[in-house]
Amino acid sequence: MPGEDTEGGRVGRGGGGGVKSRANNSYITSPSYLIEDTETQWTSWLVPMFVVANVAVFIVAMYINNCPKHFHSQFEGKCVARFLGRFSFEPLRDNPLFGPSSATLEKLGGLEWTKIVSKHQGWRLVACIWLHAGIIHLLANMLSLVFIGIRLEQQFGFARIGFIYLLSGFGGSVLSSLFIRGNISVGASGALFGLLGAMLSELITNWTIYTNKAAALFTLLFFITINLVIGILPYVDNFAHIGGFLSGLLLGFILLPRPQYAWLERRNLPGRVGVESKYKAYQYALWLISVVLLIVGFVVALVMLFRGKNGNDHCSWCHYLSCVPTSRWKCNDNQL
Repeated sequence: MPGEDTEGGRVGRGGGGGVKSRANNSYITSPSYLIEDTETQWTSWLVPMFVVANVAVFIVAMYINNCPKHFHSQFEGKCVARFLGRFSFEPLRDNPLFGPSSATLEKLGGLEWTKIVSKHQGWRLVACIWLHAGIIHLLANMLSLVFIGIRLEQQFGFARIGFIYLLSGFGGSVLSSLFIRGNISVGASGALFGLLGAMLSELITNWTIYTNKAAALFTLLFFITINLVIGILPYVDNFAHIGGFLSGLLLGFILLPRPQYAWLERRNLPGRVGVESKYKAYQYALWLISVVLLIVGFVVALVMLFRGKNGNDHCSWCHYLSCVPTSRWKCNDNQL
């Protein structure tokens, strides 16, 4: 039943492929539109731990990459910031985001269709959300995670927000794998879009307890739309964004509804006389619909993925959701 209370760029890759980073550029906090917060204010510790983990993984990736010794560039050039030794960055023509090579990202768990389906490396669906294409990519995503995630964890606790973050990241990876082949995809933006989706569904399912609802809804929709529009530019894995957003949206309806204030007040009355239902009817309806859609969506997507199906074969226009060709670039090779 309903829960209690309360990218970037693509770097060149040997062989003609590339790395798609999941770049989320939304630096927003949730608007302060609660009438009154009568619930427990949690201490945020999981989101900071996620930030530390992502930074640690990036440092490990740079250590393993060791640009001066293992030069993977397909172009002429020198490692950037060579004074950092083995932590120096790949040449900017190879990776403009100041990070490791695509070979290193692939080795450490970058999302790649062939590895997942043909070589049965399903663990990449989770591992890729902890990898980042470069320090710019990492900083953009971690700033977004701090501004979005800490507020949510303070209001709803680490368990629910951590679950939404991880499952949304997984959902973004699954959808990305269904539609993108021949490129490596990395980044936490699918999980971050899941938090944005959860913020939206939390506002909708708890609509009656908020003031300035229209302003709050407009603000959220504006930032979500802007970030999804950015995703139709080349080099960005917008399918990961969309998959994460949809997963988080449904999870928000399932895990983040708040009890009615009337129920919270009347449950303390003697004999609990006249206690109403804990949740409103529409909250139960949204909870049930979301559970069904989430389960069916994941089952269908995973079955299609591991059977080797290409999502583009079943949706001829869906590729425009990730890249719209213009006179300045083509989407078939994503080369400016």
